Amino acid sequence: MNETVKTLITRKSARSYKAQHVDRGLIEEIVQAGLNAPSGMNRQTPRFVVVTDDATVKKLSDLNAAVGGMPFDPFYGAKDVIIVLAKKEGTYIYDGSLAMGNLLNAAWSLGVDCRWIHRAKEVFQGKEGKELLKKWGINEEVEGIGFCILGYAKEEKPKTEIKEGRVFYVTGTCE
Repeated sequence: MNETVKTLITRKSARSYKAQHVDRGLIEEIVQAGLNAPSGMNRQTPRFVVVTDDATVKKLSDLNAAVGGMPFDPFYGAKDVIIVLAKKEGTYIYDGSLAMGNLLNAAWSLGVDCRWIHRAKEVFQGKEGKELLKKWGINEEVEGIGFCILGYAKEEKPKTEIKEGRVFYVTGTCE
């Protein structure tokens, strides 16, 4: 089986992470995959913020938990996060979502566990989120697409069973 297809078929999301950072070189490779995701009319609307500082990761997790009303760490203890934002123009939501998919698949292919965490839109619409964007030098009109948490799983998670009846083949004419 082709290695790319194997990565796409075997990828799964982790729900608990070791207290270990991912090597910066691996994170840079993962970001390159995100940067190279297709985008509508090649607008390249996705923006990436790589966070490896423990205090900032915790702050982001706390903001995310507050938005979601969660009594637990929605980042599951992951030590590194790539925030996907997208410049609000054209097909930016789809562009950012595809970039997130590239990040997840690239991480998995490099032996890094990961998970897409939602509520980035709400976090960065809030006062503290807007202050963080300003602090980071992001002054354009962006929307949060998601948080790609990275790390190494504490325990193996079984692959999710793929539901049947989701593929339809059309082999004849429409007439």
